[in-house]
Amino acid sequence: MKLEIKDLHVSVDDKEVVKGVSIMVNDGELHVIMGPNGSGKTTLAKAIMGHPQLRVTKGDILVDGKSILGMKVNERAKLGLFLQFQNPVEIEGLGLLNFLNTARGALTDKPLQFKEFMSEVKDSSKALELKEDMIGRSLNHGFSGGEKKKAEVLQMRVLKPKISILDEPDSGLDVDAVRIVAKNVEAMRQERKMGLIVITHYSRILNYMQPQFIHIMKEGKMVKEGGSELAHEVESKGYNI
Repeated sequence: MKLEIKDLHVSVDDKEVVKGVSIMVNDGELHVIMGPNGSGKTTLAKAIMGHPQLRVTKGDILVDGKSILGMKVNERAKLGLFLQFQNPVEIEGLGLLNFLNTARGALTDKPLQFKEFMSEVKDSSKALELKEDMIGRSLNHGFSGGEKKKAEVLQMRVLKPKISILDEPDSGLDVDAVRIVAKNVEAMRQERKMGLIVITHYSRILNYMQPQFIHIMKEGKMVKEGGSELAHEVESKGYNI
């Protein structure tokens, strides 16, 4: 699956936030987007998934050469796109397990048998070192910041997207949790040839991943691109590079 963003301009409340971004993500590629707060990274991620409060004023988003601008969020998800939120919401009363089962069924014509589904969820929870009782609780309700991020990666493991966008998957995580999350995501990318966009402020998560492309975003534009060495340059010199 190929995701192509072409000269994308995105406005929020009539203010242009993304100002002509272009990027192409192919099967199995890991692209990292770094940049200061307010540079438009999260707006870009939401625009790819079709957030209804954003307005694309110019450019295009294509999947395998076809524009998806007219598609709703659920239609984009069915194509194989997935967004991990920077601040996952808590929904009391909606069981995490029921949510995963319903979402998985909505994305595939051949839902798993419940026993097989439960086995997969438990294996994924174990790999993420989630507490055993968490899958029986409401979605993100009462979860710590780190538990919410792990629960998002659990969703990604179960839903098996073709291209995933992770918005600050390392924020709020301690050193061990960063390692666990990063290794799980990297394993999925390599095993499934999943395309991946990771938005982050810090290079520490990249110690457990193998990015091919680093993009620096400032004031709504991509201002510099390079290989993994660019992330280390940012770490030592900041964004004035």
